[in-house]
Amino acid sequence: MNSHNIVMIAGAGGNLGSAVAVELARGGARVACIDRSAEALKRLAEHLPANAESLPIVVNDLSDDAACAAAVAQVEERFGGIDALVNTVGGFQVGPVATEALRQWDLMMNLNGRTALAISAAVLPAMQTAGYGRIVHVAAAPGLKAAAGQAAYAASKAAVIRLTEAIAAEYRANGITANCILPGTIDTPQNRVAMPNAKKDSWVSPQSIARLIAFLVSPAAAVVTGGAIPATGLDREVTA
Repeated sequence: MNSHNIVMIAGAGGNLGSAVAVELARGGARVACIDRSAEALKRLAEHLPANAESLPIVVNDLSDDAACAAAVAQVEERFGGIDALVNTVGGFQVGPVATEALRQWDLMMNLNGRTALAISAAVLPAMQTAGYGRIVHVAAAPGLKAAAGQAAYAASKAAVIRLTEAIAAEYRANGITANCILPGTIDTPQNRVAMPNAKKDSWVSPQSIARLIAFLVSPAAAVVTGGAIPATGLDREVTA
């Protein structure tokens, strides 16, 4: 177990967030699990290793800077610091560019962009003090190029990518890295219901993405920063 093992996971009750929490806890990390659902955090606790050091924190709105600061204070009080942030919070809506898209724009920017900014700003002071930090956000490929109906969603994910790049540039000298993941379609129960006829061969499991994130928050990943990393490859181990 490495010494930099205190990880805050935003959206820990979701499909990807819970996979990240389990993966990191199995590796010996102390995990602060943040979600708006107390029930989801209870379900997550049942899947963590028996010896895991975990802290569940219910936060209703991670776009609220005061709520983020309060969550960070709880983690620092319990564990003494924060080495890494994994932000899996986000939302998805599509629709054409029209008058009603303004509501969708505000929703996506708040849920995807502002949340990423608020939680990042909250953890950075502790990381600066420590001279070490890892930040990983979950963005999406439309943040690089939008398709029809994706104006608000794509713009909000582009905001996450640009935020990640800015953090990487601003805090490089402090030993802090920032990266974001661009997953393909994640194989979740919700996506299977929403797209029952889709070809699922190219879908990516939450566990595969969690393993990638586990590397990015490790000391070994110090050389990787400012990246928007696709997670769309073959979701299986290949043996020689």
